[in-house]
Amino acid sequence: MVTTVVTRAGLALALASALALALAGLGYRWSWWGVAASFSILRASAFAAAGVAVLALVGIGLAAAGRRWPALIIAVVALAVALVVVWIPRNLQAVARSVPAIHDISTDTDNPPAFVAIAARRAGAPNPAAYDGPEVAAQQKKGYPDLGPVTLPAPPDRVLTAAEALARRLGWEIVAVVPAEGRLEATATTSWFGFKDDVVVRVTPAGTGSRVDVRSKSRVGRSDLGVNAKRIRALLAELSGRLPT
Repeated sequence: MVTTVVTRAGLALALASALALALAGLGYRWSWWGVAASFSILRASAFAAAGVAVLALVGIGLAAAGRRWPALIIAVVALAVALVVVWIPRNLQAVARSVPAIHDISTDTDNPPAFVAIAARRAGAPNPAAYDGPEVAAQQKKGYPDLGPVTLPAPPDRVLTAAEALARRLGWEIVAVVPAEGRLEATATTSWFGFKDDVVVRVTPAGTGSRVDVRSKSRVGRSDLGVNAKRIRALLAELSGRLPT
């Protein structure tokens, strides 16, 4: 009887902590609460899951000692769920520590592409549309020394068209495409929290080809967990694959 209660309680609590973890992001995405509350729920779910893991281990011991195999399976599942709930926030924390605590990334830090059409959408956002400046540029160069513009053999209009097609395929919201200025502006939304990151692609003539610069900036948060740099790398890699250098 005790074994059954312990193992079933462990599974129920493990599932509850997993639900809380999921809602930490989805609640922000659905505008139920702010980002600070989301991160508090995230931390609370991890601490709760750590306690559940201990309870699941007790259940595993009781079930194994009493040869209660169905109860043992329940306890093992509860432990697995709890460990996943603990691991996700811990992994996010580890990623945050491994990248610069910045959120404005550009392939050109001396003359970063500017947000024009998107500027109005960022009005009131914690992170303004203006570039964050030399200090952030220095942190970026130290943390992401590989990031820089690419030169492609195609003319600017073709490159811009390819960039727009890629942005649409990636699910970004296209805000503006201005061929005369070689500018594309779009907004990418993260899958879990629904964070809005704005992207501007600038294509300029370079000899017989084109130079491509990309800037990606989060609307909220201090650290972007490396998402903006990853997004820029992915876009440039795709463009280079379609329009080989």
